Amino acid sequence: MSGNCYICGKWEPLDLHHVYPAANRKMSELYGHTIRICRECHDDLHFRHPENYVYLKQDFQRIHEQTYSREHFMKIFGKSYL
Repeated sequence: MSGNCYICGKWEPLDLHHVYPAANRKMSELYGHTIRICRECHDDLHFRHPENYVYLKQDFQRIHEQTYSREHFMKIFGKSYL
């Protein structure tokens, strides 16, 4: 699938990225905490500079908390990023 990268905005083939990966991957998908990003940003996020992307976890926690409580978020994802 091609489109605009969520991070850099370039028109590229896109990967699906789970904002809360690993053990929380299924919950990320269930609650819609996924984004489409280009391969370059995906590699940067996972392998080069993951510390630069904490804002994604914070943004999606804020979105989650518009519908659910912080306690609910912490129960599902194990901690607060805010």
